[in-house]
Amino acid sequence: MTGRVLVCTRLGGPEDLELADVATPSPGPGEVVVAVSHVGLNFHDTLIIAGTHVVQPEPPFTPGSEYAGTVLAVGEGVTSVRPGDRVAGNEEYGCARDAVLVRADRVTVLPGHVTDRDAAAILVTYSTAYHALVQRAGLRAGETLAVLGAAGGVGSAAVDVGNLLGARVIAGASTPERAEPARRYGAHETFSYADPVDAKTAIKELTGGAGADVVFDPVGGPVAEAAVRAVAWGGRYLVIGFASGGIPRVGLNIPLVKGSSVVGVFWGEFVRRERAVHERNLRQIFDWAAAGRLRHRVHDVLPLEQGPRALRELADGRVRGKLLLRAGGPAG
Repeated sequence: MTGRVLVCTRLGGPEDLELADVATPSPGPGEVVVAVSHVGLNFHDTLIIAGTHVVQPEPPFTPGSEYAGTVLAVGEGVTSVRPGDRVAGNEEYGCARDAVLVRADRVTVLPGHVTDRDAAAILVTYSTAYHALVQRAGLRAGETLAVLGAAGGVGSAAVDVGNLLGARVIAGASTPERAEPARRYGAHETFSYADPVDAKTAIKELTGGAGADVVFDPVGGPVAEAAVRAVAWGGRYLVIGFASGGIPRVGLNIPLVKGSSVVGVFWGEFVRRERAVHERNLRQIFDWAAAGRLRHRVHDVLPLEQGPRALRELADGRVRGKLLLRAGGPAG
């Protein structure tokens, strides 16, 4: 039995990826094989294939960090899932394929009312946002949350989660046209930052000069210092990632005089180190999804063979919401 797999044979752009046929793997002790129906793509996939992400596998490897599908086979000693179970999971990379071999303790059985499509669309972005806002920032109801990069997958998820947690959410993007759709995710106000200093000015104006209690920043680059300066006294600035391509250097005098915190959010390492907490987070997110409370948007679902096109759209900033690939497994 064989399946298709998207392969990065050399570091570079999405156009360098290739589609190959490989044998369907067999599970060893403690492992499961999942027939993948949907693969969720994220901006960091474009960084991994370019060799500019903190995780830097050696080619050849497969991109794609989240998936949903149906268990095909289980290895010796596996009792948590069985063949036929619908599951979702995430890895650092390796998921853009028809069948994935993973450890059994890294998959989560899906509730009946959460589809594979929805699970693949929300697992990484919503889990990242929830972990950042709950475990790292301790966001409280009534606080003000400013989200940068709100047009992207993790940014729009942060808007949605922040609203569900009872925060007043102000959402920003590089242009007014990109920022405005954040209102459908629950943003109370939107702003744009064509120039980095605009972010500070807008956040200050929308908070009556006080600044935001929490700033969620997946953008980095020049806008980061302006955002740190827009944090309120005792506030928290969350380092999510660097979609702009630039790693900022922010003077530590800024958090000193604000009594504020600069907080790193390394979701992948959190999942490895605190699996039980991650599972509780997922249960909350899937409960919200099953109850119809999430406002996530799927930008498009493309066939697996169009993975290079999909990643090019992500790299060029043309995606609004979540971009998925449809693999060969049965869709639940």
